[in-house]
Amino acid sequence: MNVWQADFYRRPLQDETGQILWELLICDTTGNVIYQSFCPQPDVTRDWLVSQVQVSVAKTGLPDAIQVFRPQSFNLFQEVGQQLGIKVEATRRTPALKQRLQERTLEYPQHENYTGEAYNPLSLDKPPPLPLPENLWGDRWRFASIPAGDIEEGFAQRPIPILQMPNELLPLQLGLASTVAVPGVVIDGGRQSMPLARWLQEVQPVALNYIPGAPDGLILEAGLVERWVMATFEDKEVAAAARLYEQRKQTSQGLHFLLVQPDDSGMTYTGFWLLMAD
Repeated sequence: MNVWQADFYRRPLQDETGQILWELLICDTTGNVIYQSFCPQPDVTRDWLVSQVQVSVAKTGLPDAIQVFRPQSFNLFQEVGQQLGIKVEATRRTPALKQRLQERTLEYPQHENYTGEAYNPLSLDKPPPLPLPENLWGDRWRFASIPAGDIEEGFAQRPIPILQMPNELLPLQLGLASTVAVPGVVIDGGRQSMPLARWLQEVQPVALNYIPGAPDGLILEAGLVERWVMATFEDKEVAAAARLYEQRKQTSQGLHFLLVQPDDSGMTYTGFWLLMAD
């Protein structure tokens, strides 16, 4: 597939009139830069972006999809995609693009009109986490782990209604030994199992993190910048299990999972997600 990863946002640069410059950067999934151009902030419009994407299309052909990680960029690219007939995907996982953006940051100080402001090309404003809707609460939840070698065989071929196992997150692709314990969270949803799984599918889970505090919390990172409080707890045994969960993430290269099932019989699963922090 011909997939682009793209970003269009302001940079620590200005033009000769003092206008802040935005940069359009498009690369493929290997990091090869396809197109790059600057635009003064007053000229930032859908039409400008359409014209630039059309130039890029003329060079390399129409992409199957454009992946965008920045919310401010996504809205503009979505309009461009609708006009040009290109699928636009909102995803945090644009590693090639993020690598290029970090490299570009080292080049900006060499520009004549570098502003010198503090700048992080990957920084996004994230809202406070919201509580999980009460009507989706399941019966119980717990920390768990699965040997890396059992994940693909145990879930990929099963009739699970909602299954998210991206190829790039499969243990084999990550080079994990089959005996590595991949940590995760299992939710016994009871009657709410399917509504919960459908809601999760809609919000697009990315990572599930333990956050110590008073109380401790389990925070779901989802979509581009959304966060949800999946659970809170003060029990010391649960907190110890949470710390082990985070330790296991370190040995699994950050790979973890979320499993939603009606009950703990192990007979049927409602939803399964492989997750990794962006």
